[in-house]
Amino acid sequence: MAKCETCGNDYDKSFEVVMQGRTHTFDSFECAIYTLAPACAHCGVRIVGHGAEKDGAMYCCSHCAEQVGITELQDRA
Repeated sequence: MAKCETCGNDYDKSFEVVMQGRTHTFDSFECAIYTLAPACAHCGVRIVGHGAEKDGAMYCCSHCAEQVGITELQDRA
């Protein structure tokens, strides 16, 4: 068994994720997302999909980017 680095649960079905050369151990996808997924620079929601990026800042959608004055990002073309 291995201990989840997010919640501390010692779980027999834990799994590892290697990201940028560092190995992380989790007991659920929820904990992995909480720890590894970037947060939207406007609303703070965890970005599970591609999201949108401008000048190094990540946004969950173009609406959130617009809220901080970025108008050229689109959810659809």
